[in-house]
Amino acid sequence: MEYQCSDCPRRCGALRTDVRGSGYCRAPALPHVIRATAHFGEEPCISGSRGAGTVFFTGCSLRCVFCQNHKISRAVSGIALSADALCDLMLHLQDTGVHNIELVTPTHYTRVIAEALSKAELSIPVVWNSSGYELPETLRLLDGLVQVYMPDLKYLHAGTSGRYSSAPDYPEAVVPAIDEMFRQRGNYRVDDQGILQSGVLIRHLILPGNIEESRDVIDLVADRFPKGSVLFSLMSQYTPMGSSKAFPELSRTVSSEENEALLHYLHQRGLDDGFWQEPSAAGTESIPSFDGTGLDFSRHPRNNDLGIHHGNDITIHIQNHQQEVES
Repeated sequence: MEYQCSDCPRRCGALRTDVRGSGYCRAPALPHVIRATAHFGEEPCISGSRGAGTVFFTGCSLRCVFCQNHKISRAVSGIALSADALCDLMLHLQDTGVHNIELVTPTHYTRVIAEALSKAELSIPVVWNSSGYELPETLRLLDGLVQVYMPDLKYLHAGTSGRYSSAPDYPEAVVPAIDEMFRQRGNYRVDDQGILQSGVLIRHLILPGNIEESRDVIDLVADRFPKGSVLFSLMSQYTPMGSSKAFPELSRTVSSEENEALLHYLHQRGLDDGFWQEPSAAGTESIPSFDGTGLDFSRHPRNNDLGIHHGNDITIHIQNHQQEVES
């Protein structure tokens, strides 16, 4: 595969091949995966009792200074998978009994992921866990292939998104992207165990000292979508880490006063379908080890020339990244 990429709002036009990428996300065309296993750190309707079959991709089209996964979002590492290999990986995860297949930070690999999903014919929901910084035309490649969209709605002010994510156009991109997600899936639906089967779950991370923007986010969701049609997750887990330490205003966690004020406003605006956190959720304990877990394809029964890009360069990527996490 080789193409000039305009798949995300940056539309940088970079040449991407199976093994090389020169765009803002730095990613080649083939998806790079660093971890694929059951994960229990999401909202209850996603993780449930058996976990989400979570595939962590590396690279990202944003540069969020507070990213909990910055070790893998700022560089492309892990194992490169063809569409057939990714299909096999998802089927293997399904066989382990997880509730769904959750794809984390997948946007820059949409083309190959869509091809893999069209081949997999999974019997459990696919969850698209993304930044929300996406194009409707790219999301349309996933129409009928993704059952649950779980986008962030990080900001609505260009100054904030430019300062903290190097994307001043984030507000103008995220709203039409979520509109397209809702167009595809409509009102949310859960099964008798409370596991989300279809719909949109919008996430918003509270940033310390930025509750007015959080109120604006709550207002937009409450005004734009019919009551009870989408789920909303108000997250208080912000933890100073990575390059966020260079921003003094982000050097602390969310206060209980900020959290309580926004929780009150959330209910005042009628967003009662969803989830919220206490500030005690802050910390690094829930961040998994990005060490190649679940990527030993020699143990997969369907591993027959699936286009897995092994080699010393890939092995070094995983080892180096694991050392960074542990240091």
